[in-house]
Amino acid sequence: MSLRYTGPNGDYPVYCCMSDRDQQGSALCQEVRALPVDTLIERVLLEALAPDQIAIALAAVGRLEEESRQLERQWTLRRERARYEAERARRQYDAVEPENRLVARSLERAWEEKLRAVEAVEQEHARWQSQEPLVIGVAERAALQRLGENLPRIWQAPTTSAADRKRILRFVLREVVLDQKRAQGQVWLKIIWQTGAASEHSLQRRVHTYRDYIDVERLRQRITELNGAGKMDKEIAAILNREGFVAARGCAFKGENVWLLRTRWGIPTVKINGVGANPMRWPDGSFSIQGVAEELGITPQTVFDYLARGLLTGHQLTKGQPTSPHSAKPRLEVRIMAPRS
Repeated sequence: MSLRYTGPNGDYPVYCCMSDRDQQGSALCQEVRALPVDTLIERVLLEALAPDQIAIALAAVGRLEEESRQLERQWTLRRERARYEAERARRQYDAVEPENRLVARSLERAWEEKLRAVEAVEQEHARWQSQEPLVIGVAERAALQRLGENLPRIWQAPTTSAADRKRILRFVLREVVLDQKRAQGQVWLKIIWQTGAASEHSLQRRVHTYRDYIDVERLRQRITELNGAGKMDKEIAAILNREGFVAARGCAFKGENVWLLRTRWGIPTVKINGVGANPMRWPDGSFSIQGVAEELGITPQTVFDYLARGLLTGHQLTKGQPTSPHSAKPRLEVRIMAPRS
């Protein structure tokens, strides 16, 4: 992908895959917001180069170096054995009488086979050496430890330019692969480090609709569970935020978001004035919906209609929200007004 800038002032960076457009004249293949990706890569880099992680990596490298030394000893014995066999075959060939041509040709072939075996072992050893980790000396270990201690400070320093950070990244990372079509609502990343190791990561996309939302079924199930437990929409929103859920467009959940999703998914509002939920009348003289309905001899729906028309006035402490059975019951305080002439 290549980097380009969008927005009214051309200052909003995005990563674009333009191969389809360039080769086929079609629309852009993919377009990924750059800032969240850069933030994730920065976090992964600083975590990987933290002092404790460097210490763990150096310990692992130490074990690999010891294993490498043991394998090198085995390779040394194998190479010496192949050379010995080739030298032995040469001596046998040199010792044969010239007039014994049949035996000489046989020994010559055996000598050539031993020489080819030596060459094959040497080539295998060279390939193995190219794949083995480099040995890290004491000075290099100390330098790496200092890097882990100083890198966060250097990275965040105001004197460190974007170009400097890019050079640090290129020193540590070889390649970063992006794909936002691999999983719904996610940007998948594969980081290939300069060591040849690879790590996979993902971040939640900022989507416009919940049809593209990451793991929308888990969100639906969680809202259903919390609603079933009697939680209010604002309480549900706060719990979702604490649990790491992010609303569409990348913002935090609010009660309005939860109400919208409950309505869309047909999750009913917890009734706050059902039978037994509130008393008919509180000691301060205020009525519940059921209390007003019984006092006036009308249905609860008619009470709501009167409230909407201004014939009754009321106050609901948590307007439009279901209540929790473990919290204080919201109530509707109602005063009867004189009929309008």
